[in-house]
Amino acid sequence: MTTNVGTIDRIFRIVLGLALIGLSLGGQIGVWGWIGLVPLATGLLKTCPLYSVLGISTCPLKR
Repeated sequence: MTTNVGTIDRIFRIVLGLALIGLSLGGQIGVWGWIGLVPLATGLLKTCPLYSVLGISTCPLKR
């Protein structure tokens, strides 16, 4: 698996994932909040399968 998620994208994914999970645990948005595991995992692993399929990368270019 290649790294295709850049730093800003990673931070956004991790914060979004934790927020959704937190809202779900707090009873605010119900079970759908557990979908936050997806952005959390992709942020922590630095790779997004959908980005790979679409040929997208938010990582800076290596020189």
